[in-house]
Amino acid sequence: MTALKRPDSVARERAHELIRAWDGRAGGIGSPLGNLMGRVSTVDQVGVDARVDALKRRSIKKASKMWALDLAIRMMDLTTLEGKDTPGKVRALCVKAMRPMPGDATIPHVAAVCVYPAMVPDAKEALRGSGVRVASVATGFPSGQTFRDIKLAETRAAVEAGADEIDMVIDRGAFLSGDYATVFEEIVEVKDACGAAHLKVILETGELETYDNVRRASVLAMAAGADFIKTSTGKVAPAATLPVTLVMLEAIRDFERATGRQVGMKPAGGIRTAKEAIQYLVVLYETLGPRWMSPEWFRFGASSLLNDVLMQIEFQRTGRYQDPDHFTLD
Repeated sequence: MTALKRPDSVARERAHELIRAWDGRAGGIGSPLGNLMGRVSTVDQVGVDARVDALKRRSIKKASKMWALDLAIRMMDLTTLEGKDTPGKVRALCVKAMRPMPGDATIPHVAAVCVYPAMVPDAKEALRGSGVRVASVATGFPSGQTFRDIKLAETRAAVEAGADEIDMVIDRGAFLSGDYATVFEEIVEVKDACGAAHLKVILETGELETYDNVRRASVLAMAAGADFIKTSTGKVAPAATLPVTLVMLEAIRDFERATGRQVGMKPAGGIRTAKEAIQYLVVLYETLGPRWMSPEWFRFGASSLLNDVLMQIEFQRTGRYQDPDHFTLD
């Protein structure tokens, strides 16, 4: 199987270079996409589950826990992706993103606010000058079941409206049927449509059925130019899980070793407690090391995680939990 021939672009040239690097060949644009997928190793499911169980039992000292909680906030993408979203709701979320705990300047702002494309201008205006980025879902989120020209137009419109980051969904139907060329080409074209905006590629791991498919989809997305790979839309169960995240992190590790390109990771959906967030950070550190312990390379897709992290910070400081009613509902 070969990738379909399309007009050259920066994104496409970069993707072909990554394929050649992964494939270990020095030839021209001819390294088949089939070879890329054929060289993806299988996943030891028992080994993945055992390693996650071991890492979850790691004890964390108080000073390290406070550092991890602070980092978790800085890594969050606060998200609202509902049909009932309004400009007012988005602006309120942006206020919380900039000042998670009003009156406490030691609490950092989050990494980004993630909204639907139509809400990007409202988020951009509310966050101006804050350092919080605007992320937008695109490409027919969450199903991806629409025409490619519409996906590309939506991506360009979101970027033109001010989105710093685009979270796209892959065509899971094409992927599961073995049509890797369609998935690859779509990611390449969306990456091109992003311009300077970063691209996060959502695999929707809850629909991919096996760890082998998760690893294969991770490598495909990275080779096509993803700046981040992301577990889920949050609309399908199961969403993010630690074993699936470990499979994706190991794919990132192996991809960087083969190509020299560092790619970020974003687990999203179902991460609700500070304890879970710290477990993800332990798995991240033990798999990829300190270079990834940064919002530039790791994010949490979250809508309810922030309040629990704030409560845990207060508990670590005072020995008392704040009443949940002291926090806004997201």
